[in-house]
Amino acid sequence: MQPQIPLTRDLVFVGGGHAHALVLRMWGMRPLPGTRLTVINPNPTAPYTGMLPGHIAGHYPRAALEIDLIQLARFAGARVILGSASGIDRAERLIEIPGRPPIRYDIASIDIGITSDLPGLTGFAANATAAKPLGDYAARWEVFIAALPTEAPVVVLGGGIAGVELALASAHRLRAAGIAHPSVTILEQAAAPLPHIGAGARRALLSHLARDGVTLLTGATATAISATSVTLADGRTLPSAFTLSAAGARPQGWLSATGLALTDGFITVGPTLQSSDPAIFAVGDCAHLAYAPRAKAGVYAVREAPVLFDNLRAALTGARMRPYRPQKDYLKLVSTGGRGAVADKFGLRLDGALLWRWKDSIDRKFMAKFHALPAMPAPPLPAPLTLGVAQELAGSKPLCGGCGAKVGRAALDRALTGLPAPQRPEVVSGPGDDAAILDLGATRQVITTDHIRAFTEDPYLFARITAIHALGDIWAMGAAPQAALAQITLPRMSERLQADTLREIMRAASEVFTAAGADIVGGHTSIGSELTLGFTLTGLADRPIAKSGGKPGDVLILTKAIGTGTVLAAEMQRAAPGAAVVATFASQTRPLGPAATILAPHAHAMTDVTGFGLAGHLLEILTASNCAASVTLDAIPLLPGAATLAAAGHASTLYPANRAATEPMMRIAPARADTPAARLLFDPQTAGGLLATVPADQAAPLLAALKAAGETAAQIGTLTQGAPILTVT
Repeated sequence: MQPQIPLTRDLVFVGGGHAHALVLRMWGMRPLPGTRLTVINPNPTAPYTGMLPGHIAGHYPRAALEIDLIQLARFAGARVILGSASGIDRAERLIEIPGRPPIRYDIASIDIGITSDLPGLTGFAANATAAKPLGDYAARWEVFIAALPTEAPVVVLGGGIAGVELALASAHRLRAAGIAHPSVTILEQAAAPLPHIGAGARRALLSHLARDGVTLLTGATATAISATSVTLADGRTLPSAFTLSAAGARPQGWLSATGLALTDGFITVGPTLQSSDPAIFAVGDCAHLAYAPRAKAGVYAVREAPVLFDNLRAALTGARMRPYRPQKDYLKLVSTGGRGAVADKFGLRLDGALLWRWKDSIDRKFMAKFHALPAMPAPPLPAPLTLGVAQELAGSKPLCGGCGAKVGRAALDRALTGLPAPQRPEVVSGPGDDAAILDLGATRQVITTDHIRAFTEDPYLFARITAIHALGDIWAMGAAPQAALAQITLPRMSERLQADTLREIMRAASEVFTAAGADIVGGHTSIGSELTLGFTLTGLADRPIAKSGGKPGDVLILTKAIGTGTVLAAEMQRAAPGAAVVATFASQTRPLGPAATILAPHAHAMTDVTGFGLAGHLLEILTASNCAASVTLDAIPLLPGAATLAAAGHASTLYPANRAATEPMMRIAPARADTPAARLLFDPQTAGGLLATVPADQAAPLLAALKAAGETAAQIGTLTQGAPILTVT
């Protein structure tokens, strides 16, 4: 058997710029065994600059220019950390990220772009938008267009290529929105606009500005910006409902404290794209090519990618690096608002719709690299195979993590059948409820355990979710968390990576348990084939809430949306949009403690919705309480994207077993039985919500209290008289 290759080095990408995105794609097609790859970026997607003017003009939807870093990282086998780097400790090789432990690196690469904000300009932060970073600009523009006032003057600060292109795009979009003669003004401080383009292309673009009614003011300096106007140095005031800065390029401020050699605030790099610290590379607009200075342009980032890929691998393997040699000039295709463009290279000028089609083709071809990631072949199975192996693998997909990796209910019931009843007098209850109950005399202690297979490459995030998930059983019993034991299995890795990974896991777990009022009192670690994590927990309760207390007439309250299993299963197959994955993580990292505090004093029965899905856990309550229930399907909250992914056929590996075990006890109209919402009833949840039965007269005030506390709680049905049957309407 081939030995598992241990992880020995950390490669960290700071930023999700174009060069890093391309390197991630290359890495997925040709990974380097032994390297753990991490991507730090504030958002789950990264916009492509080439299509931004087309999006502003209304030619492309937002999705067309978004590179989904969550899907791309899954393809590359990398972990994504959503956050913004704020500093680098080069002595310890740590990258600082507010709100979480620093990330260690052996080799790091920075591709964080630039900003065009103007912090020294009065009123800018509150009333204006910077063209870079692009994501915030695109989002604000869509809000502006959606609520377009009758008068919608736009002022663009900066008369370079970007400012002119975005001004033309803005004018086109405003006309398409019904403003026949839009007011768009460009302010340029210099005496002449478009300094970095050939004379012929400059004349063409100025002609387009005149044709579209865009006003160009040169020698004009803005001194203050309000919500409705821009004030100039000469005292004039221009009306503005949307003020955009496309002026200049500023480096991100935190770079100045890194100790790296900088040129005007940008990271100085040599031909190998290494900074003054050989362990740190830099590419894209945040880098300055000291040996061959060039303008800030995306084309250089794209062409740096293959060299960066090779040199990162060389740095990690001890091989020889190669130089990056930038071209002296590049073809500039500047869109002109409508479906036309102006071309400029070596001073030559071309203009027209044919150029737009050419530019559109180039841009779509580039984005296709990320929207249709190549399918990498699975390693061949050995031959011969034992009987039954092929059948088990037929049509198989990646094994889910989280509660989607649990054993099915039928197999679990068979395993537990025949266990002896509790022998000790202090053991009040054993298997069957969320936690066992121990009688301590003056109070009662509950005890439970949970162990989860990793579903994300980020051990800190995974540990937070696992800790919250494990606490769910304690909170569902109405108990106060008391103590926790950790059980951690790490994949094979070097001793330093073991220490770093354990540090992240224990930091996250400690934060969760401390906030819940519990102490970590010990645990156990081991090395295995993959990352798994579990916690054994105790809690104290005067009146533990069992599943058996439900009463006919009770109202059913659910405190979280469902769909985690489907979203995470789709994410493993690179099919879940990054925004849906982030929304799922946000739900999973919300503890149940506040909701339990509100519900516990009133709940007759309560459980947390986990591996057996909403239907399975509700039927546990019905069976234990010897009553029936009616649930309104449309009242059940669903996580963003979950229904769409379920409709596309995505489901957790535990889904079939959940459905087979639960459907015989359900009644649902055939027309609704296989709808996406109905399928999600069987979806295994990791760190799901509480499901409580409460007196009908308490339901409204409890829901109001839950929503005031920020919970996505909903009344989904009622308990009724009868055998344990779940009716779905």
